[in-house]
Amino acid sequence: MIQAPALLKDLQRLLKVLEDDLRVRIGEDSALGAALQGEWQAARIAGRTGETQTAWLEAAITQAAVHWLLSCVFVRFIEDNGLIPRPWLAGPAGGENNRLALARDRHEGWFRARPHDNDRDYLLACFREVGALPGLEDLFDERHNPVFRLGCSGDAAMALMAFWQKIDPDRGLLVHDFTDPEWNTRFLGDLYQDLSEATRKRYALLQTPEFVEEFILDRTLTPALDTFGYQAVRLIDPTCGSGHFLLGAFARLLAIRARHEPGRNPRDTVQQALDGVYGVDINPFAVAIARFRLLVAALAACDIRVLSDAPNFQLHLAVGDSLLHGPRFGLTETMDLLGGESYKGTSLEHAYATEDLGQVNAILGQRYQAVVGNPPYITVKDSALNAAYRARYSSCHRQYSLGVPFTERFFELAIPDDGSQHAGYVGLITANSFMKREFGSKLIEETLPRLDLSHVIDTSGAFIPGHGTPTVIFFGRNRAPVCDRVRTVMGIKSEPIAPADPTQGLVWSAIIDQVDIVASESAYISVADTPRTSFAKHPWSIGGGGAADLKEAIEEHAIKALNKAMSLIGFVCMTRADDIYFTPDHSLITRGIATDNIIINVEGDCVRDWRIDSPNTTIFPYDGNLDPLPYSQASLLHQFLWPYRTPLWLRREPNGNHREIGLTWWEWSRFQRDRYRNPFSITFAFISTHNNFVFDRGGKSFNRTAPIIKLPAKASEEEYLGILGLLNSSVGCFWMQQVCQNKGRPGANAAGADERYEMRYEHDGTKLASFPLAENPPVSLAQTLDRLAQDYAACLPAALIGSASTPDPEISHAKAPRRQEEKEG
Repeated sequence: MIQAPALLKDLQRLLKVLEDDLRVRIGEDSALGAALQGEWQAARIAGRTGETQTAWLEAAITQAAVHWLLSCVFVRFIEDNGLIPRPWLAGPAGGENNRLALARDRHEGWFRARPHDNDRDYLLACFREVGALPGLEDLFDERHNPVFRLGCSGDAAMALMAFWQKIDPDRGLLVHDFTDPEWNTRFLGDLYQDLSEATRKRYALLQTPEFVEEFILDRTLTPALDTFGYQAVRLIDPTCGSGHFLLGAFARLLAIRARHEPGRNPRDTVQQALDGVYGVDINPFAVAIARFRLLVAALAACDIRVLSDAPNFQLHLAVGDSLLHGPRFGLTETMDLLGGESYKGTSLEHAYATEDLGQVNAILGQRYQAVVGNPPYITVKDSALNAAYRARYSSCHRQYSLGVPFTERFFELAIPDDGSQHAGYVGLITANSFMKREFGSKLIEETLPRLDLSHVIDTSGAFIPGHGTPTVIFFGRNRAPVCDRVRTVMGIKSEPIAPADPTQGLVWSAIIDQVDIVASESAYISVADTPRTSFAKHPWSIGGGGAADLKEAIEEHAIKALNKAMSLIGFVCMTRADDIYFTPDHSLITRGIATDNIIINVEGDCVRDWRIDSPNTTIFPYDGNLDPLPYSQASLLHQFLWPYRTPLWLRREPNGNHREIGLTWWEWSRFQRDRYRNPFSITFAFISTHNNFVFDRGGKSFNRTAPIIKLPAKASEEEYLGILGLLNSSVGCFWMQQVCQNKGRPGANAAGADERYEMRYEHDGTKLASFPLAENPPVSLAQTLDRLAQDYAACLPAALIGSASTPDPEISHAKAPRRQEEKEG
């Protein structure tokens, strides 16, 4: 039987060995290195990548190494389960059919006939022969499988052979036996997600749990079958990963066809079901896994036990970028691959060696009765891809996550309601970050209002294994809205503990039980038909148990928003080299740096409980006029920074590095001098579990994790404290948790946190600018709390020690106006 955890652990170690081996091979083979460089250059020219050649090559090496392992895994699975008569690599030892002995005999016979070959030649011959079997051609296609282009060394191939034939000395059996009477391929999903850490981060690999997949298929594929009929339905997952949605859809299509056509040849029925399932993914080995899993499911459905007896099943899967490949369908006025010659050579026509452009464009060139998936949630790090997606999808805005353009793409791949046909069904689970973060505004205000969004289901409180990012499930159809309401499942309380069986989690069970019961409410969710207009304005607030209504009531009773009372929200400084500048004061004093050039630096995690707690200090490379200090005035400061001058010169701003835009190498990358001169500020923690705001009286720097709020220049301390009291109130906390992005619990699933207070929120300036202000702010209470916080701080050991080396806050406060006087004088 397959021991999935042990297999994964061993293959992770072997992957590193293969990666190192391939790096050496590429370095030694100049022709191979030149070919890879040419592929990278073509991708750069076409706009498919903005990566350096080194970074791109590392990804290609990992892909090739993974394919070497997966190709062997596929062969091992079909060997141990008797799908081929004579094994190539290994097999169960002992008994009458000692398949391990057969594999070893075959290996020895090969080298007796070919004494000059090595184990790489043997493995490639194995892959070619297996690839000639029905259904396996695309898996071992020499044009696209990188094992045929990036071959490992003979020694590495020998290590692979030894690995598969390794015997457990305690049991006398193979360490990794793939025999499974049920032909369960779920273990391949674990390999897909966790085999390569670099690839997992690059593509945000994440399996969709079966219970989530079934829920989405119930509300997309099932109604599509009722609407269009089983003979017409096609389903696509544009981000298919290891194929969970495809396998679920195949099983359902097969069952309904068998029920309606009981006398049909089972092989024909299976092929008809396969013809209703389509998938695309940008990750080549994800598609390989999905293809193999779907093939095994098809063989099992026909009760075919030997591959040579199988028909050549046609599977509709392709490697490609669903956001770039294929035509657009008119949802937005953007580029169309089929529009003409003007896109030749661009990312729309480019294909990597692992991609079949004709195949992927054919799949993405048609529309579907059902579109489902779990698109990646990451932001786009590659500058070329970022620009290409932004040019193609109008919903892309600011630092968008991939969930935004994929939502747009999912809907446009569904059949539209054009008067002659019904609209296709769409269902996806995606990160809910777009609902409150600024990058989601175009999706919410421009794209979604044109579509028939039918369900918005808050799943952020449900325990979904592996999904640490808070999520939301959408259902809808590719047509104009047909009613003025949207079924909304609103979260009240998260899962109290991670359930042993996620399908029986309290929040998930409540969603299943209540989603079809409007006006229902439980301890965990409430369900309502919300006016569609509420979903046409950013940000969304879908708190249950009356939370959304209470938020609206608070806003209605406010006299104005914070943006009407303030002058700005933002940071004071950005060094882009924090590890160099942010240094304890005693270290700087020891190096002889003057106290005038050391100031308190405030970061977000210091802003707590009405005070700035244990802040660090930073080098302050400016004179009394806030100009960069010349060497003559601070030679020791320059000497301290001198060893870092090269990386300091290379710090980049939007228009270039420090040298290119006329900044000195020793000054901060950004310094908002006016914000520093005006002493009064309200600072806050950009990311924190609760609302933490502090009134500061000046002389400090605040970086991007501790932005500041400035009132007009003539605002009094009393005015600042009045607003501070509102911002720190429990009502303020409630409002912020409705509008600010919930980033989940660090290092774990968002659901399953022990307490709701463990959830972290992103308190961005755009949201806080709309904070509702009450008519009578609690000035007196805020003054008392502010004074008590300062008194407490004065009693702490650091304050009592009172070292001369520690910049005193009052002295720091006095520096700012003194520098202003010096400048004016």
